[in-house]
Amino acid sequence: MNITEESVNEVEIICLKGRLDAYNSNLLENKFNELIDSGKLNMVVDLAGVDYISSSGLRVMLSSLKKLNKLGGNLKLSSLQPYVQEVFEIAGFTQLFAIYAKKEEAMASF
Repeated sequence: MNITEESVNEVEIICLKGRLDAYNSNLLENKFNELIDSGKLNMVVDLAGVDYISSSGLRVMLSSLKKLNKLGGNLKLSSLQPYVQEVFEIAGFTQLFAIYAKKEEAMASF
């Protein structure tokens, strides 16, 4: 998994490429914790490069969303591939996350 980040107008954009599975979810969780600990509370996760997400990936997303909400921040998602979108729908996560077609739309929503 490749994780890149950039900051635009106090919004952290995290771009993921690869599989978000049990092996890689710890990398993402560490990245979220690092950003939250440094005071970054508004994040967009661009999932355009993710073609697979497992339950451990979903767990990391949900726990990070809860942490950010508790601190007054938010985690928004963009560019979900069809399979990833389906997994979010089946898990009921489309009710929990703000999901946008493009990362620019997600950024503008802040």
